[in-house]
Amino acid sequence: MDEELLARVGYERSKYTALGGVVLGTSVIAAFSMWNFATEALGRVSLVALVPTVIWMLFVLNLDRWLVTPQPNARRRVGPLLMRLLISLMLGAVIAEPLVLRIFQTAIEQHVADERTDAIDRLRTNLVRCNPVPSTTRALAPAGCGETYVLVFGATPGEAAEELAALRSDAAVLQKRVDQDTTRLEALDSEVRDECRRLIRMAGTNLYQRTSECLRLRAKAQDYRTTHRTDQNEKRLAGMNSRISEIEAEQTVSRGAFLKARAEGIERRLDQERAKQKEIGVLERMRALDQLAVGNPVLFVGIWLVRLLFVLLDMLPVLVKYLSGESAYDRMLTGASNSAVKIHDEEVRLAERRAVANLEIARDSIEQEVRRHRAESEAALREHTAEMNIRVRQAVNALEDEIRRSSAL
Repeated sequence: MDEELLARVGYERSKYTALGGVVLGTSVIAAFSMWNFATEALGRVSLVALVPTVIWMLFVLNLDRWLVTPQPNARRRVGPLLMRLLISLMLGAVIAEPLVLRIFQTAIEQHVADERTDAIDRLRTNLVRCNPVPSTTRALAPAGCGETYVLVFGATPGEAAEELAALRSDAAVLQKRVDQDTTRLEALDSEVRDECRRLIRMAGTNLYQRTSECLRLRAKAQDYRTTHRTDQNEKRLAGMNSRISEIEAEQTVSRGAFLKARAEGIERRLDQERAKQKEIGVLERMRALDQLAVGNPVLFVGIWLVRLLFVLLDMLPVLVKYLSGESAYDRMLTGASNSAVKIHDEEVRLAERRAVANLEIARDSIEQEVRRHRAESEAALREHTAEMNIRVRQAVNALEDEIRRSSAL
């Protein structure tokens, strides 16, 4: 403000004092907004946040002072007014967002925490699904599992699964054969026992002995055991069952080690994911706020009302200044400005005329000096010519006298 002009309309001092208070208020709001933004960006309250806060406050303060500075002939300059309103609108939008995030901080942080928990749960589920206990060495990862979810293990239970499956298959076939042979042998042994209980008296010796059928059945049973290798098959089956038990025991130990290694690998991946989920950043807060507003009309309207409120608060200095109309001070400022322009124009023209006059005087002086030098040069030339003519005449006269004297002699 021009204090000399304002002193002539002192009744308007309170108006401009109040306008200065509005400008100061918007700068304080801007400082609070920057403080929230800086602390959220740093993730903690720190004195370092004071540096951008103070700089932003001074910038907004001086920018608003410039926006509300009285302008001469303001009614004729609609373009600058629109530009100032646009600048204040954009500045208000920048200032409003951190304050909106601060107001809805609790809901935003809860939403982000829920999202991060869901992300951890989804990652754990995918890691478990994509790393099942392998049944074979060539077990493929389930569909939808890429390198992101597949873990690397040194040893897996599937390495002995093929051998175990083959042994079980062979043991089942052999068991079926052994069962058939055992059933057949039991039937033969039963026939042998039944037949061999019968004894016959020999006529010659009067002794009892077994019948020939008993001997034949015994030979038949022994021959069946020999040809079908029942004893070897039973021993082989026992060995296979023993090996199956050993592999199953190894599988149980390997499965436990695999489950333990998988659990440790999953926890490492989850720890890495948790390490990425550090302090909540500004962009994450803005995205969470938009997600909260989707599908909730009440919250959506509330968020935009708060945003518009802070935008309007920052535009308030410009609106107050230009909607209050032209004041006496503005008219005096316009008059003083126009007078200053006229006076300056006259001073410029006067200086121009003075410079032109000085140039004309200097030019006349130079022309006079040139004419004087020219006249002096012409006079000197005439004197030199006359002097030379006299000397020539004297020389001619002297020569003629000398010729006459010579002729007289």
